[in-house]
Amino acid sequence: MNMNLEIAKTLMEGAEKEAEKIGVQMVISVLDEGGNLVAVHRMGDSLLGSIDISQNKAWTSVAFKKPTANLTDAAVPNADLYGINTTDQGKVVIFGGGIPIVKNDKVIGAVGVSGGTVEQDIQVAQAAIQAFENLKTKN
Repeated sequence: MNMNLEIAKTLMEGAEKEAEKIGVQMVISVLDEGGNLVAVHRMGDSLLGSIDISQNKAWTSVAFKKPTANLTDAAVPNADLYGINTTDQGKVVIFGGGIPIVKNDKVIGAVGVSGGTVEQDIQVAQAAIQAFENLKTKN
């Protein structure tokens, strides 16, 4: 299974439902395994700055094959990855909201969410991943 627009729409629908449930306008981005944009959805009055942030969160998750939240502690001063956010033309995001999409132990893409608190972004990104998991069980 490769990332495509149909799968991306499923992810974005799951994320949007969760964002609506918590009452936060979000930007939801889905990238493929090569870090290429498949789809982006900007809800109503979400923040313009969240467009790039959501895409960069997804890119970071694809590039490092892990949730962006996993980089937080390692990127503080005196930690092993301090300064990592200044690499890759500044696209590396070191706070939560980006999660890789995994099928058969292979990263096939990532979702990035921005617009709320870090905790809200993670919650909405996890809802997108749950929508993907539900899709996998149907196929």
